[in-house]
Amino acid sequence: MESYSQSNDFLNEFEALIDSENVQLIPDKMILSQKLIWGEKGLLRKTGISKLSIENREKELILREKMLKAHQIIGYVTFAAMIAQGIIGGKLYNGENDLYDTHKNLGNFVTTSYFLGAGLSLLAPPPLVSKEIKGLNNIRAHKILANLHLPAMIATNIYADRDRDIHKASAYTAFASYTLAIIAITFNF
Repeated sequence: MESYSQSNDFLNEFEALIDSENVQLIPDKMILSQKLIWGEKGLLRKTGISKLSIENREKELILREKMLKAHQIIGYVTFAAMIAQGIIGGKLYNGENDLYDTHKNLGNFVTTSYFLGAGLSLLAPPPLVSKEIKGLNNIRAHKILANLHLPAMIATNIYADRDRDIHKASAYTAFASYTLAIIAITFNF
């Protein structure tokens, strides 16, 4: 349901952009990865792969929508795998050592799906406009929590075979902040 309204918002904004006299094809404010890839002087512009035009921006915005939808789906799959990983990890910490390979393999899946989902978000084309909303909202909360669960995921992997206590603490931090990020993006506030 939210995706449908976002699609309508996108179409309305795009039509308003085309109808306006002062056409701005990319927002003034973008995250670094978007600026490096999709910005006016970004890699895709300099190489000619995607020149900055209304037609290409329309295609990029459709690509953005697909990438963010895939980000959302992979995020839920990752969340389910994190829950399973936590259950197996708890059993492993309680002495069920026969689960080590399962824990390790599921951990590799969680890591792969997590960073694939993150990449889809970070590498997606920029939005049509960068909306500056003052105060805390669901998207800002989601992004703030990403700044917590991303380094926690990295630490979880770094300390997997080095320090059991740090591995466990970082895994709990990653899971808790990831859970809150999902909750934050689910509810509009």
